[in-house]
Amino acid sequence: MATHVSEAPTLRKTPLHALHLARGGKMVPFAGYDMPVQYAAGVLKEHLHTRAAAGLFDVSHMGQIALRPKSGKIEDAALALERLMPQDVVAIAPGRQRYAQFTNAAGGLLDDLMVANFGDHLFLVVNGACKAADEAHLRKHLADACSIDMLTDRALVALQGPKAASALARICPEAPAMKFMDAGPQQVDGISCFVSRSGYTGEDGFEISIPAARAEAVVSRLLDNPDVMPIGLGARDSLRLEAGLCLYGHDIDTTTTPVEAALEWSVQKSRRSGGARAGGFPGADVILSQLEQGASRRLIGLLPEGRAPVREGAQLFADTNSADPIGAVTSGGFGPSLNAPVAMGYLPASHAAVGSLVFADVRGQRLPLRVSAMPFVPHNYKR
Repeated sequence: MATHVSEAPTLRKTPLHALHLARGGKMVPFAGYDMPVQYAAGVLKEHLHTRAAAGLFDVSHMGQIALRPKSGKIEDAALALERLMPQDVVAIAPGRQRYAQFTNAAGGLLDDLMVANFGDHLFLVVNGACKAADEAHLRKHLADACSIDMLTDRALVALQGPKAASALARICPEAPAMKFMDAGPQQVDGISCFVSRSGYTGEDGFEISIPAARAEAVVSRLLDNPDVMPIGLGARDSLRLEAGLCLYGHDIDTTTTPVEAALEWSVQKSRRSGGARAGGFPGADVILSQLEQGASRRLIGLLPEGRAPVREGAQLFADTNSADPIGAVTSGGFGPSLNAPVAMGYLPASHAAVGSLVFADVRGQRLPLRVSAMPFVPHNYKR
């Protein structure tokens, strides 16, 4: 009798896959793609190089979506998108972008994303693991007002660090004049790209959307610069954790609201109670009430008092003896810039004050952690 062997799903490859292999990338499955977790230098060196000079990350697994108003008026696309998120999209000026979230009826987060105004259309960058669901969500709710175009023929790279601007200036002279969260079409090495001055490391930097066929050429030009090192997923994670930035599916998900996740700064006044376009998005009743009264729990920074990292999933307790956990760690690891372990997680509002002491259960031991303000490492964005 023949036995049926179920084959592992085939991993997708980004337009830079061959380049990763040629440069010694150690490949792992991530969001359905074969992605480099590190290169020969290793996670620690890659992390510190990004903080000191410039790191280049392949983030082509993320979704890039063009939202075009059927009326031809950009404000109509913005108003349509506001039906799905608590952010003020109308106020995003041409050539600018804003951090946003898709919410559900309970106020939970379906995804977090960037929304840019490209003048005649909106450009969205969504998380790789959520992009199919996000596209379906947009088509279900906005097809009346917008055409929705998933741009599948583009790569996306992030160039991050204090030397990112000087490195990009060699092939994109306009880059240094951009400010944090500027976004729009630019010529990069003579190729029509989309460039934003943004990223997810806490450093100054850029995200560059490149036609897939030209991606390897552009990235190779950038890597020719000794200041620029290729960086894998390992350092990408430790950099964003030190910067106090949430990772979707870990620190935020469908069970966490923007207020619980300490993202209330991203909800503009116009969408809050009493604002010009208050509410009108999924879960507005929950989110608006939490904005006014606070949430019962909160995402906080945690500094373990010893040298041992406290990992995602570790339960948090009020003291060394209590049997019932009061929260959990959602991201944790070693912070190379601090030369110390760092973590973030959820605690009840009653235990969330900076300086409070809580305890994590690590292999049966209760290890002390101090509630800390985030980011752990100062942000260096170019304002």
